[in-house]
Amino acid sequence: MSTLTRPRQLDIRLSVDLERDLRPHRSAKIEAHLRVEIADTGVPAELPAVELAVIIALDLAEPHRHTVRHALPAALRALPDGISFAVLGSGPEPKLSYPVRGEEWAVADSHHKRRAAFTAQALPLHRDGPRPAGYAAWAARARTLLAARPLSVRHLLLITDGSSGPGDTRLDEELDACAGQFTCDVLAVGTDWAPDPLLTIAERLHGTAEFVEDGLGNAITAAIRRLRRVHSPELPIEVTTRPTVRQVGLGEKAPRPHRLVGLFQPGEPGHPPRWRFPTYQWESGVRDYLLTLAVDAEADPLETDLQFAMVSIGDQSVPVIARWHRADERKPYVVDPEGGASVRSMKEVTAMYIALRTGLRALDLLQREVAERHLGEAARLAKRLGAERVLAEIRVFADIVDDEAGRVRLHATVNTETLGQRILWAGSRPGGPLTEAPARAGSGPRCAGCGHRAGPEARYCVKCGGQLL
Repeated sequence: MSTLTRPRQLDIRLSVDLERDLRPHRSAKIEAHLRVEIADTGVPAELPAVELAVIIALDLAEPHRHTVRHALPAALRALPDGISFAVLGSGPEPKLSYPVRGEEWAVADSHHKRRAAFTAQALPLHRDGPRPAGYAAWAARARTLLAARPLSVRHLLLITDGSSGPGDTRLDEELDACAGQFTCDVLAVGTDWAPDPLLTIAERLHGTAEFVEDGLGNAITAAIRRLRRVHSPELPIEVTTRPTVRQVGLGEKAPRPHRLVGLFQPGEPGHPPRWRFPTYQWESGVRDYLLTLAVDAEADPLETDLQFAMVSIGDQSVPVIARWHRADERKPYVVDPEGGASVRSMKEVTAMYIALRTGLRALDLLQREVAERHLGEAARLAKRLGAERVLAEIRVFADIVDDEAGRVRLHATVNTETLGQRILWAGSRPGGPLTEAPARAGSGPRCAGCGHRAGPEARYCVKCGGQLL
């Protein structure tokens, strides 16, 4: 999809936080909070438009004609000069509506923008009769078009009201084919769409899914402006492991939750195995990941610092170091309250959003008891984490009886018209980091008495109280 070379001026900082003292067993699990911070020092504010190819696809029915007439022409006229663009309209199959005359792509200039805005007035939309058989058809058409445009950033902007034909069984297969070829944002309009397939598309193609009530033209323009802030279209995160690590998992938790697919590269003789996780659309800011290592610890030594992995991105690398500790029956095993704190916080934030989303889905199915149970759990975690926006979302549908105990009571009458947009927000939530920055475990001095590694500013050991050298 893009070049793997990061701009030289891009400043990447990588940190890892985990619980360092663990109990060993055959299928032990090590979890670490991985944070990547990128600063755009010396990098131009915007990516040149000539490096972008964007498809605007309108999966809309005829009743939304007035929305298209007002929003799309303005968005097309606002395209940056030099960007490659195409517009897909609706019908039995997604139809290339612009450019015309046998071309598949237009390069934005005053002529093309004016003609595209004029063509948008008569764009084909769904009418009575055959409709495209689900979102897979849109993804497949975009994949074919973008394959002929090998630019740095290739992107599909899918605008849908859910009017594609139901029963799409090819979506997962098609998304597998599209992975790594382009990214996708979904803009949902109206009220007749189902949130789950939109969240699936956004997650698998490394974009967002959001509801647009008004201002569709502004939403299109903002999405393209975000693309121009991309300084490195693709950067792989590589995890090199010791032989006892059986499996590696990596998932982005913030700002957008994504399931990452790792590519396993067996180590050559004398070299350790490596997992490679492609990531996309890097701009300045912070991303949080949960790294999971499945480890066979049966033959590992106890009470010894072991490096289980080396995580690398760009020219930055950090080790994942922990040690196995078997609890003494006479001396209860106590977890260091500071070690791995950001991992626990990250998992709580993830659990909170899952509970919120599950509760809203149950509410949509009129399963009131199930909805109260999950919304109550979301309220409990939101109170603990100080997530006021989540508490506000719950109060739309329920009274929070006891947030610390996780008890809510649904309103006697619940308006379900806005459930879809709220499920989208809970499942594809653009925003800031999940937790405070990790303390960069292992960066400070080690206690001579107990061996505990302290933070860089520490003067006394948090375990034994001894003075650090």
